[in-house]
Amino acid sequence: MKRRDFLQTVPGATLGLGALTATAGCLSDDGDYDVGMQSNAFVPETIEISVGDEVVWKNTGSRNHTVTAYESQIPEGADYFASGDFTSEQAARDAWAKQLDGGGDIRPGASFSHAFEVAGTYAYFCIPHEPAGMVGTVVVTE
Repeated sequence: MKRRDFLQTVPGATLGLGALTATAGCLSDDGDYDVGMQSNAFVPETIEISVGDEVVWKNTGSRNHTVTAYESQIPEGADYFASGDFTSEQAARDAWAKQLDGGGDIRPGASFSHAFEVAGTYAYFCIPHEPAGMVGTVVVTE
């Protein structure tokens, strides 16, 4: 069962502080995403999931955003991920700069998802808002 489904189907479920941090995005008004994207921030900035879980990022703000993995900051053997389905960090950065193939835009109200199959820590960012500190982390545990 996916975390979003669990939170929506278990009436009166209580979450400890650790679970609340790990599933904070699931507590959205519409319950259809794990991480929200606001002006210059991913909310929550860090999310902890289990191997095989999918994370859904939703643009809950009014600006276009991206979800782009730092290629050097994902576990060895893990699939690279970026909105726009780019295969490398440089390809994502180049596409954003030239606005090729949409540049990986996640427009307001739209979402992007990725399933994590390898345990470890994944660092990611929003290309246009990276200078403002829009970075996030996914921690994947066995």
